[in-house]
Amino acid sequence: MRKGVLEYCILSVIKRGEAYPGDIIDEMKNAGLQLLEGTLYPLLNRLKNAEILAYQWVESTSGPPRKYFRLTEKGEEFYALLETTWKELSTGVEAVTNGTINKENDQQNPQNIA
Repeated sequence: MRKGVLEYCILSVIKRGEAYPGDIIDEMKNAGLQLLEGTLYPLLNRLKNAEILAYQWVESTSGPPRKYFRLTEKGEEFYALLETTWKELSTGVEAVTNGTINKENDQQNPQNIA
């Protein structure tokens, strides 16, 4: 489950526009989520090999060229699937943790009320 959430967060950053890995790490850190380079780079490489991401090299004024990632068409479809899954998961977790699931079921099935 954690892997899917991490992918969803990373792809959410990239979906907003081409992203440099250092910027992804910074954004995750600013959100209170720790992400190490040793975790990010293999994940980006795996997503690239799966044709979910593509990249381009961009010249940098402060050093060597940088690799910027973007979603492919297949990546857009994968992102939509992750987004749907996340919404379903977060709604379910919220219902369970707030205790609203039993109230909703009782309203839908009045015979369950004792």
